[in-house]
Amino acid sequence: MDSESKLARLKSLLNEVQDLYAIIGLLQWDLETYMPPAGNHGRSYQLSTLTRIHHLKFTSPEIGLLLEDLKPYAAQLDPDSDNTRLIKVTDRIYQKKIRVPADLVAAFARATGEAHPAWEKARAESNFSIFRPHLETIIDLRRQYADCFTPYDHVYDPLLDDFEPGLKTAEVQAIFAPLRAKQVELVQAITTRPQVDDSFLHQPFDVDNQWKFGVEVITRFGFDWQRGRQDRSTHPFTIGIGPGDVRITTRFLPDYAPSALFSTTHECGHALYEMGVDPELARTPLEQAASYAIHESQSRLYENIVSRSRHFWIFFYPRLRELFPTQLGNVSLDAFYRAINKVEPSLIRVEADEATYNLHPMLRLELEMALMEGSLEAKDLPEAWNAAMQAYLGLTPPNDAQGVLQDIHWAHGHLGYFATYALGNLIAGQLWERVLEDIPDLPEQFERGEFAGLTAWMREKIHRHGAKFEPQELVERVTGTKIDSAPYLRYLSKKYGDIYGFSM
Repeated sequence: MDSESKLARLKSLLNEVQDLYAIIGLLQWDLETYMPPAGNHGRSYQLSTLTRIHHLKFTSPEIGLLLEDLKPYAAQLDPDSDNTRLIKVTDRIYQKKIRVPADLVAAFARATGEAHPAWEKARAESNFSIFRPHLETIIDLRRQYADCFTPYDHVYDPLLDDFEPGLKTAEVQAIFAPLRAKQVELVQAITTRPQVDDSFLHQPFDVDNQWKFGVEVITRFGFDWQRGRQDRSTHPFTIGIGPGDVRITTRFLPDYAPSALFSTTHECGHALYEMGVDPELARTPLEQAASYAIHESQSRLYENIVSRSRHFWIFFYPRLRELFPTQLGNVSLDAFYRAINKVEPSLIRVEADEATYNLHPMLRLELEMALMEGSLEAKDLPEAWNAAMQAYLGLTPPNDAQGVLQDIHWAHGHLGYFATYALGNLIAGQLWERVLEDIPDLPEQFERGEFAGLTAWMREKIHRHGAKFEPQELVERVTGTKIDSAPYLRYLSKKYGDIYGFSM
């Protein structure tokens, strides 16, 4: 069999692997949206079975032999070509997967399937003890998973690598160390200034009109309703079933309209990425995002840098007042803009303002590392969470629902994920500086309700490449540097200096 035939065979096998991955995603989406509660037990076994089959098919000896045979062929091609990158990325994933037993993969899928409803019940009742045994199982399975990759620099490295290929725990700590101090300094500067009044945001807002407004906004952003849909869930999320099927969810607070809007624009940023991947990469490992931080850079950019900007609201605020005349009829654009950008340490990560947000994933990173190291046990997690919240944000949660149970990620077994949120913010800041160099009048375009220029730039620079490049490599290609906190800090200092009347 010649190299071209071997490549075709590899792609055929990978197509089947990706089809299984898409089916698993569809079952997960259904679990979190429309599945009857009693269906969970059976669904956990379905997910376990399919995940095991997916793992076995990806780690088949045939794929391994094809990859070895194709490496010399790939070395002769353009290093940035789709085929070269497909062979490189697939080999990287393959080499990692073959170190993990299929039974461990299946056990993890089953455990997380059972954990999801337990987390929902625990959160609803604000009772960590309901979720604790499931979390203990997940932590044990994650430690077993990490042990498949010894020797490692840190037990957390294999988990982080699942979300950020090529990135080490020490690198993330080095990025975050100066960031925390500077964000605390920014928040302290803000607290010396008179606080913004946002009381008018805390009143009844019709949920149907909230939905309608969010749909109008993301349609302007370029969300393709022929290839996507929006539903409701306890925790907003995005799942790409394939390039023609991208699902997002949002949630509504009837007494606080900004929550749904910014959840919707956040998930739209994710969806635009999924929709923008080059169709030539479909049904291969390259159709995924470069990393979760790159994915988060898109959601955080559309949610905050775009949707919380004055330029955005010059266009959209008249429409929002039209939908909510009683609540906003006497509220000026300036007052509204300042209110949605109010800085105040909060208990809930997804409701946090831009200036304090990064502190939330950073404290979760600290706790996850301790859980993996064994210096913190699950039974002590609520107390450790509360202590970290006090240290990072000066707040102590009054109950488990507003504390340790607020995020769904641990129920999904996603230890290693949270750092990607803060990294995504930093990358968003870098991309924003870069896109303004290429499209200087972009803010003025927003004022006219035009967002196609931004989305097209992101599609060309980020989306279309899928997983062809590792995160640090992609960021450097687009911005000229690896992940760097300086642009994001400049953005925050300028924006909040203007809002609160200070300079740094």
